[in-house]
Amino acid sequence: MTSNSRVSDLPVGAAMEAGRSAAETVMSRASVLLQLWMTPKTIILGLLVVGLVSVLTVATTREISRTARPVTAPAPTRPPRPALSQVEEAFIKALAPIHGDVQRSLMRASLGQILYKTNDLNAAVLKTRMEQALATYGRADISLRALEPPSSLRTDHEIYLSAVRLLQESAVEALKMFKDGREEHLLAAYPKSQEASDKIREVGGKLWPNEFPPN
Repeated sequence: MTSNSRVSDLPVGAAMEAGRSAAETVMSRASVLLQLWMTPKTIILGLLVVGLVSVLTVATTREISRTARPVTAPAPTRPPRPALSQVEEAFIKALAPIHGDVQRSLMRASLGQILYKTNDLNAAVLKTRMEQALATYGRADISLRALEPPSSLRTDHEIYLSAVRLLQESAVEALKMFKDGREEHLLAAYPKSQEASDKIREVGGKLWPNEFPPN
């Protein structure tokens, strides 16, 4: 006799109780598996991957915009940028190398943290990357404060400067891990790094529209 026949021979109340018990067992096991998966390590890794994908998307878009051949495409959603004055062009040109250094350091630091969490990069190498990134952000902060933006770009200058300072704070927080061994510092550092990336994208969408296409 099959199991289906045995279940059908049970009284209705007993059958319902058996089904309820089986369902509770499945839910209990699923809950345990979810708790095992949602560890601090996987949360940190997931956040770092999201952050790096954002940075890589920006970098890839910038490179493609430089090399891709013109093709027929739908009309852009962003209105054409008004012609820049000589002062505005000079400011954007001066900001460009600072922006490049910041982007490269942010990418290396983010990738380094992911490789560390997947055991593909040791702590000593990650520490070096974070220290180098912090030094780059410090130089960028000095260079940015030395610029004199035109009134039309003053707000963008302030936003970019605040982004670099957030990156500095994020790097300082991440480096605490190498003092007390607590990887939670990487998780604590993530929000500031992400906020900084969003600010840089906001400014970049205005100053370098080909690098930051509209969504």
